[in-house]
Formats: sequence, structure tokens, C-alpha cells
Amino acid sequence: MKLLIKNGRVIDPASGRDAVCDITIAAGRIVAMDGMPQGFAPNKVIDATGCIVMPGLVDLAVRLREPGYEHEGMLESEMAAAVAGGVTSVVCPPDTDPVLDEPGLVEMLKMRAEKLHQSRVFPLGALTRGLAGEVLTEMAELTEAGCVGFSQAEVPLGNTQVMQRALQYAATYGYSVWLRPQELHLGKGVAASGPLATRLGLSGVPVAAETIALHTLFELMKSTGARVHLCRISSAAGIELVRQAKAQGLPVTCDVSINSLHLTDTDIGYFDSRMRLNPPLRQQRDRDALRAALADGTVDALVSDHTPVDEDAKTLPFAEAEPGATGLEMLLGLALKWQQQDAVPLARALAAVSAEPARVLGAALGTLQASCGKLVEGGVADVCVFDPQAHWTVSSESLRSQGKHTPFSGYELPGRVRCTIVGGQIAFEARAGTPA
Repeated sequence: MKLLIKNGRVIDPASGRDAVCDITIAAGRIVAMDGMPQGFAPNKVIDATGCIVMPGLVDLAVRLREPGYEHEGMLESEMAAAVAGGVTSVVCPPDTDPVLDEPGLVEMLKMRAEKLHQSRVFPLGALTRGLAGEVLTEMAELTEAGCVGFSQAEVPLGNTQVMQRALQYAATYGYSVWLRPQELHLGKGVAASGPLATRLGLSGVPVAAETIALHTLFELMKSTGARVHLCRISSAAGIELVRQAKAQGLPVTCDVSINSLHLTDTDIGYFDSRMRLNPPLRQQRDRDALRAALADGTVDALVSDHTPVDEDAKTLPFAEAEPGATGLEMLLGLALKWQQQDAVPLARALAAVSAEPARVLGAALGTLQASCGKLVEGGVADVCVFDPQAHWTVSSESLRSQGKHTPFSGYELPGRVRCTIVGGQIAFEARAGTPA
């Protein structure tokens, strides 16, 4: 299909481009960005007047719920939610059922996703078999099957020797390890330690659960040289340790979730199970530190931490409710809300959900590395067109995800996605007069 996107404000954070221009697309790639080539006859024209045209969003933390948890989300529904939110590439953790620790499971997931012709799916393989923390998986075979890194998902790796061996192996072959820093025994609570958790009688997770894990991990990185991505940092103290590690030249990147960026433990209110999240919501000083670190680049990427949870698992007492929330469709809007509230440059906010997460993936993208998260002539045409002046209200009816529970229900968010293009094909197009 030949497409012409005309009159849009094109913002490409990777190159610094910010100008009103036309983009022509053919054979899945961007043909030109500075005028329509002679003889080019588009099959469809997208009038982006008043809209921003940016690279498709790249989300580094998306649970698709297949295989094994189809009652909480089907691949079809979550992929539809992704493109409705302008997300063209997603990274999914290995904590499915069965766990993604065999090449055949990874290949099956990628094949199912490719048949839908929507967002690109980049699976993380399990670091240890069954995520049990005992025996390393066959990382080479999983990489050949399509894994972009290796993770323990939400399962802390308590055995330091196993972690050391995993990092040594990953460093030898250039693989990246994705870990959420959480000490095994201190991280078993349901809310952040503090006055509010004490008043509510909820078991707490201290900041030390994050910082102890970070100290251990950084020492192992120094001895092994492994490349590590830290998933969903949640505390001011954790951010400071990451800042120091980067200053020392350690090959570390990190992300923060939309939940931790906008919410604090006080939002739990009177045991609101929508706020039952991993990592738990922390105090305002932590949230403020995360926002500042995302703005200055210490935090590399903003993620949705999309975890659809069904009704039965959420409508329980707070401590018993399943942690997680739907977030794919709110990623862009909450990035823009943060940008407006903190007066962050628009290019930086858009980079945090496009160019920067693509940089985190790096060489694991293969042939897509040169163009994922970017708008470049000759590059793959993954594009998001959104109206920055249009607002929409988050509600269960407005969400395409099978999971309807979100802590942002009722929020009015800026930025309605008008069109999402994946590989030169229109994967989503909003109808006039309907919510994004």
C-alpha cells in the first residue's frame, strides 16, 4: 500500500527533526519526508493537519496473557489495544503458562502475533527454567527463536551464584538480562512500607528491597561485564544508585512505569484494589525523583507495565487482589500529561516512549535496529499520528484491552491517537467523533 501523510508536524526525537512536512510510504518503508516523489500515486491520503506524526511507540513491559491466561487477555484484544494506543512494538516478559523457556513456545507466540498484522512482538526468554531460579535456560536457542533478552519477570532470583552464572553466560554471548530489582525476602509485601501501609495494616515492601538487589547486581555486573536492563525502578534511593552506576560506566539501562510516574501510596485510599501493583506505589518524594530522572535521562524509558487482570481477581480485599493494571492505551496520554505538568520538552517525552526504548533493545532488533523508534527515509514505516489538542476520558468502555481495571479510570488525558501504521499498513484508524 502507498500512503501519504500530509500537513502533519513531524517529530522524530532520534534525529531532532521537528517540522511540518509530508511523509510518503510504499512497500512498508518511508520513501520520502521532504516532499512527494515525482509520479508517486498514494492509495490513501491521511490528512494530519493539527496532528503530530511520530515514530510508533515502543513499550518495554507488556503482558499479552498468552499462553495460559486467556481469561485475563487474548492476544487479539491486547494487540488491538496496543495499536489503538499508537504502540507498534511491545516487549513481553516470559511469565506465561507455560513459561517461555523453550524455543517452540517463543516461535509459536511470534507466529500468532505476526498473523494479526498489528504490533510487533519481542519476547523475553526465561533466564532460568520455569523461572525457578535454579537451572539456566538455553539462551542461544531462545535467541535464535526470537528472544531479545532474558528475564525472571516478577520472580526474584534469590540465588546469587545462579545470577552470577547467568550474567557471565549472557556477557559471553552479548545477551542482555532484564531484571526487576527486588530482594527475595524483603519484597513479599503488598504495599510500600511507610505510615500509610502501617495505618491500613498492609504488609510493607521497604525501599531496601530494591536497593539491596541493586547493590548486588551492580557488583556482579562489574565482575562479569554483563549488560542489564532494570525494569520498573520505583524509589528515589534506587534512582540514585542507577545514576551512580551509569556515571561509573556500567552498561545499565532502566525504565519506570506510568503508575509510579503519576501515583503515590496515598492513592490506595480506602483499600482500592486498582492500586494493587508491582512494584508498589511509593511516597511522593519517590515519585518526584522518578519524574526528574526520566526528564534528565537517568531513566531511559517510560513503560505501561500492561498487566490485564480479570474482574474476579481484582474484586477482592486489597492484600488478596492480583497485582497489575491495564496500561497500553494510556502510555502516550500519560507521557504527555507528565510532559505538560513538569514542563518537559515535548521531544524528550516522545523519546521516552519511542527512540529511547528502541535504543535499549539495540542490536536485539536485528534488521529493525536502524529504524525502530525513528522516522528515517528508507526505514520501516512504523508511525503514530495523534492529535495533541484532543482529550479523552479513561473508562472501561473506552478500553480495547480485555483487562478493564486501571488506576487511571476517570482521568482526562491529552493526545488522541488518530492513526497507527505498522510496516506500512494501517493497523488502527480512529473514526471521527469516537474516542481514541
